[in-house]
Amino acid sequence: MKTTGQLIERQVVIPPFALDGDLVIPENAVAVVAFAHGSGSSRRSPRNQYVARVLQDGRLATLLLDLLTRDEERIDAVTLHLRFDIALLAHRLSAAVAWLKKDADTQDMRVGLFGASTGAAAALVTAADRPDDVYAVVSRGGRPDLAGPLLARVLAPTLLIVGGNDAPVIETNQDALRLLHVPEKRLEIVPGATHLFEEPGALEKVAALARAWFKDQLPNRASR
Repeated sequence: MKTTGQLIERQVVIPPFALDGDLVIPENAVAVVAFAHGSGSSRRSPRNQYVARVLQDGRLATLLLDLLTRDEERIDAVTLHLRFDIALLAHRLSAAVAWLKKDADTQDMRVGLFGASTGAAAALVTAADRPDDVYAVVSRGGRPDLAGPLLARVLAPTLLIVGGNDAPVIETNQDALRLLHVPEKRLEIVPGATHLFEEPGALEKVAALARAWFKDQLPNRASR
């Protein structure tokens, strides 16, 4: 564990799958957000790390983790199939949520999920399976359609963020928005942005939207 001022940084291992994670807890954190990265990415993704820093500036703790083990990542780099196994990814993410609810540093915090690409589907499936533990979801360039019929069971307020130049993903997110029955749901389209939000200012917009959503939906030590 490393402490910088009042910032706590811990490298953690999530049981029972031995998943590597990086937990950062800012001073007076009000909630914690677990990240589910997209296909072919990792917890080292500069995009997710940037969003995590913006959330931390808003007094939100973050858990960046890899949903595949190192051996599985080597296999997936060749076969490309595990990254699309939504049931497996959601099962791993659910284990991370369970761990957060038991860890001494985070057990009293509400949990939110930030998912990108296929990780967004895993986040929504996890929210559907753990309605008492997941209180908000944000999807960045996600594939919520891959959550299938479980979308209708999601109770957590959900924000879908899509690039304005990512036409196929816009359509799938519009369809998913209609299938979500939760009252607090919104689709935000970032003008001029493509799938990875690499255009100037695009990722900054994503991070600002995510922080505002989580800050609105994740007050500390509250119960549904």
